Amino acid sequence: MAGSSHGHTPAAWTGVTISFFGFCIAGVFMVAANQAGFWAGIAVILLGGVVGLAMKAAGLGMPKESAAMVQARAQAASEQVQARSEPGTQGQTQAQTV
Repeated sequence: MAGSSHGHTPAAWTGVTISFFGFCIAGVFMVAANQAGFWAGIAVILLGGVVGLAMKAAGLGMPKESAAMVQARAQAASEQVQARSEPGTQGQTQAQTV
């Protein structure tokens, strides 16, 4: 996932950070046996998801790839697989690129 920059956006970081604080709040109040505080923490967790989705809708999330980009990526991957499966072509491919 790191290669595809999955989750490296302001929307993702903000949503996860808010939800993390919600988990901390809920955890503290669960140990303290305080139901109102626990449910407040759960509400903060849900708020984190809503804020993340709102920021994504506002354009702060990952941009969608165009159809041409998806097709080019698929074609490049299939060419790599084909080059690896054909015996004796790896040396020729490396010689051509040098």
